[in-house]
Amino acid sequence: MADAAAAAKNLNFVWEGTDKKGNRIKGKTVAPNEAAVKADLRRQGIAPVKIAKARRKAGKKIETADIAFFSRQMATMMSSGVPLVQSMDIIGKGHTNPNMQDMVMSIKGDVEAGNNLADALAKHPLYFDDLFVSLVRAGEQAGALETLLDKIATYKEKTERIKKKIKKALSYPIAVLVVAFVVTGILLVFVIPQFEELFKGFGAELPAFTQFVVNLSRSVRSQGYIYLIVIGGAFATFMYFKKRSRKFRENLDRLSLKLPVVGDILTKSALARFARTLSTMFAAGVNLVDALTSVSGATGNIIYEQASLKIRDQVSTGQQLNVVMSQTGLFPHVMIQMIAIGEEAGSIDAMAAKVADFYEEEVDNAVDNLTSLMEPLIMAVLGVLVGGLVVAMYLPIFKLGSVI
Repeated sequence: MADAAAAAKNLNFVWEGTDKKGNRIKGKTVAPNEAAVKADLRRQGIAPVKIAKARRKAGKKIETADIAFFSRQMATMMSSGVPLVQSMDIIGKGHTNPNMQDMVMSIKGDVEAGNNLADALAKHPLYFDDLFVSLVRAGEQAGALETLLDKIATYKEKTERIKKKIKKALSYPIAVLVVAFVVTGILLVFVIPQFEELFKGFGAELPAFTQFVVNLSRSVRSQGYIYLIVIGGAFATFMYFKKRSRKFRENLDRLSLKLPVVGDILTKSALARFARTLSTMFAAGVNLVDALTSVSGATGNIIYEQASLKIRDQVSTGQQLNVVMSQTGLFPHVMIQMIAIGEEAGSIDAMAAKVADFYEEEVDNAVDNLTSLMEPLIMAVLGVLVGGLVVAMYLPIFKLGSVI
């Protein structure tokens, strides 16, 4: 607890001093107080002249991509023979995000205080989950930390790439539809009223479609705030239950897996994560039961999480992994067969890695196909929304022209 408190109080300092040759040098460091900075500089043979607290800069939120990049940096440096503490010092000082810099230097301080790396990482559970910590701990115990860090980096990079692919597939149509509805709203509020004034001079009954659009425009202008409140309230309610209700998220995840096209992508993504995590954990020497515990939290879907925990419980009683997987009804036959071959050959990690590679490629192809499919569909939606309003406004003019 004392180590955690000390790490939490670490501050950024800038300093100036002279080295053994009398040369003036400057630098930055992280320490609990000014006295610790002086002691650290003297150990390096530097005579401190000026020490001051660094001005705090507002940093970006630490993203999962930052953690993936941190893992790759650590793996590269340690495989090159750079010591652990020195690696973190270089990474921390070189990072452009102050929040990431502070966290890395805090971890470095914990390691220097005598903690192992796994325990130091575990103090930051928002960024280093149980899977990450377990793999690092296995690497430290086996004396192969650099090898495990490389596996973690590869795992993080591949899972992050899948997440980005799925976000890209979902965000593009959503963004276009939002723009379409905004444009529609602008037309209803500002453009349609101008046509309505023009139509009053016709002295004739408007076509039903045109009258509907005019009435909708009036409703939006007079009660638009109610529509916004209802939409905003619905969105807030959805997000509230999504964050706080596990049952709601379970039903949402089950429904998402059944959606056309998108459901197929989400299913393949969950299968890829399942296989990739299982391969990484098993290759690190983690036993199958513990590996499945980590797998359950990495699938990104509650349905597969529950299935993974059920598989873990049954495997712990001595049942074969492939048999239990087939009983869930969630895993395709080809994946079960690959795992069965891996069990027979004693190479589950290698077979699971091949399965992960296959489904990651399937996700890539499915996302590309979805993007191609969505483009004409989005154009059709835009045409119906915006084009429909234009047609509605010109119908009375066409009718008037036919009469003349």
